Amino acid sequence: MRESLEKMLAKGVDNPLLRFGLGKAWLDEGNSAEAAVHLAVCVQQDPKYSAAWKLLGKAYQLQGDLPAARKAWEDGMVAAQAHGDKQAEKEMTVFLKKLDKAAGNADPVGAG
Repeated sequence: MRESLEKMLAKGVDNPLLRFGLGKAWLDEGNSAEAAVHLAVCVQQDPKYSAAWKLLGKAYQLQGDLPAARKAWEDGMVAAQAHGDKQAEKEMTVFLKKLDKAAGNADPVGAG
């Protein structure tokens, strides 16, 4: 599937859905760096794409870039709230709490 998406991109098709698909495909294949590239473009093209923010944070987390993961999830929560995507908002809240817990950070999500 990723190959056909790459071919579409090479032909000049470029939109948030395509970038999301490529990002998810790369993430599924274990290449978080390549996934992050496509997901970052996706959220630039459509800042309200909360599912893309969620996966972008995951891609950064897998690379060990926890500040970037936090920023992606925080931005994603704003996007989710803006268009009533309660499920994505809830999931990113959980991701941030786990990130705080892993870091030994006692500050609640959203503080600071």
